[in-house]
Amino acid sequence: MKIEKQAILNALKTITVAGEGANMVDSGAVTNVMTFADEIVVDLKIATPAMHIKKRAEKDIIDIIKNKVSSDAKVQVNIKVEAPAKPDNPNLIKGKAIPGIKNIIAVASGKGGVGKSTVTANLAVSLTKMGFKVGILDADIYGPSIPLMFDVFNERPLSVTVDGKSKMKPVENYGIKVLSIGFFTKPNQAVIWRGPMASKALNQLIFDADWGELDFMLLDLPPGTGDIHLSIMQSLPITGAVIVSTPQTVALADARKGVAMFRQENIDVPVLGVVENMSYFTPEELPDNKYYIFGNGGGKNLAEDLEIPFLGEIPLVQSIREAGDVGHPAALQDGSPISEAFTAITRDVVEQTVKRNKDLPATEAIKITTMAGCSAAKN
Repeated sequence: MKIEKQAILNALKTITVAGEGANMVDSGAVTNVMTFADEIVVDLKIATPAMHIKKRAEKDIIDIIKNKVSSDAKVQVNIKVEAPAKPDNPNLIKGKAIPGIKNIIAVASGKGGVGKSTVTANLAVSLTKMGFKVGILDADIYGPSIPLMFDVFNERPLSVTVDGKSKMKPVENYGIKVLSIGFFTKPNQAVIWRGPMASKALNQLIFDADWGELDFMLLDLPPGTGDIHLSIMQSLPITGAVIVSTPQTVALADARKGVAMFRQENIDVPVLGVVENMSYFTPEELPDNKYYIFGNGGGKNLAEDLEIPFLGEIPLVQSIREAGDVGHPAALQDGSPISEAFTAITRDVVEQTVKRNKDLPATEAIKITTMAGCSAAKN
């Protein structure tokens, strides 16, 4: 007796795959039915690899065909597991360029206390003095210091409507746009957040803000090589990274790890160079003397060893610390040796950004599955 395919389908409509709701035929679980004399082959697609689900589905199909179609039929069930795509993590926004922002530069360090925020602030000021439009995202969630360095510690971002959507307007001083988690916390309030919460806050600062047109966005990253760094690089296509270190061996060892992070195969962010901070101390009363308190030439040697540019050195000078503490970055002091030092470093950063944009394709935001030009620049 010939077995009708439609009879088989009608029988299969009376059963379901466990946990999938609709019957096997209407849900699309049954992908094909073939008959050969007294032999029936059913191809089934399910969403779970659980063995008990597969065994139950196979038994249900064999039983229903033998009960409703033919008790003598030889039934073969081929099961293929196709798990549905995992939904996006709502705490992470997939990496995408921010309209109007031409270059995103991450300023990073392997360890804390090397002056990374000081370098970020003075790079921003020097870029602005050169005529660029600049913004700073203070991504140091647990130790934000940029609001203090720009004398906007008591300011709060305003809300503006852009294309029908409410956006944060960055706080601005010295011609530089700034956003920081520090604007939303009290001075004596510690930020005690797990990674997903910190990532969500950063995404709001990045994508729910009206940054406008920027030639450079500087990211002041926290020290180390952790979760915040990965979240940032998953959210944004970073043009390049600047590594800040002091000359002593312990700082250089951590700076090396910072470079290694950006060079990871699944990250691959170009490193624009190394800045050595606190390179030497010159007393005010002995302006021709240099005392290498933390060592001599460590940053330059590291850059040569890793074959990346050495962007310059910044001396250990009291006025740099004082300027940051009062919210008036040292690079604002026109004609001073410190201002000239930051200007020289900034020129090198711009030059390396131009070279990077000319020689390399645009960076893509990373897609991490396991933990394992400055065409915008003005000539």
